[in-house]
Amino acid sequence: MGTFQIEGGHSLSGSIQPQGAKNEALQILCAVLLTPEKVIINNIPDIIDVNKLIKLLGNLGVKIEKLDKGRYSFQSDSIDLDYLESDAFKNEGSGLRGSIMIVGPLLGRFGKGYIPRPGGDKIGRRRLDTHFDGFVKLGAKFKYNKEERFYGVEAPEGLTGNYMLLEEASVTGTANILMAAVWAKGKTTIYNAACEPYLQQLCKMLNSMGAKIEGVGSNLLTIEGVESFAGCEHTILPDMIEIGSWIGLAAMTKSEIIIKNVSWDNLGLIPTTFGKLGITIEKRGDDIFVPAHKDGYEVQNFIDGSIMNISDAPWPGFTPDLLSILLVVATQARGSVLIHQKMFESRLFFVDKLIDMGAKIILCDPHRATVIGHDFKSSLRATTMTSPDIRAGVSLLIAAMSANGTSTIHNIEQIDRGYENIDERLRAIGAKITRID
Repeated sequence: MGTFQIEGGHSLSGSIQPQGAKNEALQILCAVLLTPEKVIINNIPDIIDVNKLIKLLGNLGVKIEKLDKGRYSFQSDSIDLDYLESDAFKNEGSGLRGSIMIVGPLLGRFGKGYIPRPGGDKIGRRRLDTHFDGFVKLGAKFKYNKEERFYGVEAPEGLTGNYMLLEEASVTGTANILMAAVWAKGKTTIYNAACEPYLQQLCKMLNSMGAKIEGVGSNLLTIEGVESFAGCEHTILPDMIEIGSWIGLAAMTKSEIIIKNVSWDNLGLIPTTFGKLGITIEKRGDDIFVPAHKDGYEVQNFIDGSIMNISDAPWPGFTPDLLSILLVVATQARGSVLIHQKMFESRLFFVDKLIDMGAKIILCDPHRATVIGHDFKSSLRATTMTSPDIRAGVSLLIAAMSANGTSTIHNIEQIDRGYENIDERLRAIGAKITRID
């Protein structure tokens, strides 16, 4: 188990380049299974979750070549379907939630797909029903081995297009169904589809490979099935969650930071939501400039004077992955805010560690926390913590970098799952952080 030691209380300065988007990369990598032709992907982040999926694809028979940093070619012309029923696959697939998205392309192209119950962050219930309900509507038969917790779908006669109304606007569910539906005979309509920029990127990639998808960017997708797919080249967007993390870090440490090449058009409500906490963000071309907040930052109120309430929602609402960051940033704001985590019921349980550091937080229930900011009149205290998941781990890291003294964070593999070489990149802008293996 790895550990970070962080000497807090230092201001940072300089520029930082966001990595490729983790959540897009997991979808795009699964899409290489759709074609026997070569697919080149750029800006792949070098993080644990993505590297696990690349390894799994290699074991499945995909030919993989690293062309440059973050640039790979993939060719799925000799897939080993027997591997899907092996013990090795059951072990590897269960350690990565993103592995669920190999089922759609395999089902569409080969008529069957299997997956062990996938892992990932322990942030609450994350149902797979949306995925498999969609496959069944396309004509697949669902199978489940309860003893081995192994899921499967088969469609030996092929898939048939259908209308479906998704019970939830699941990003991975929409992506998975979409990668099966592009093979289905006739027309498929997906209503209440997720429409995040990363899902839009997947649609654009599939269309460049020969798919016929309309309604990209909306929650109503129409797909005309095709019989084959060509290769393509695709570039992954910068990671909006990492961009939000750096904004929060700059505010909490009163640092002047430039975040490079952020793809402003795909940030949605992120700049506006940080603005609700009083954080100044300047657009400079396609960069974000965060000035040093020497006088702190003040939480806005609603027009009627009531306390600010910040909550998550499916896109184009505010992403749930950044609520943990906002909560930490609010601990030093001037004023109070209610953080409402609607989508996952276990994501706020890390606040007890912030309370140990001296933060004023009232955990109302599993979904809501009220934060009373210190206005930098009282710094957080250094402490020893354990990272429970990716986003909470980075939130605790930000808290430690603003605290007085030296903090220790254990289980940093959780942070490494989503952030590429985070300690090296932070040291480059002045952070006092050491990795201990």
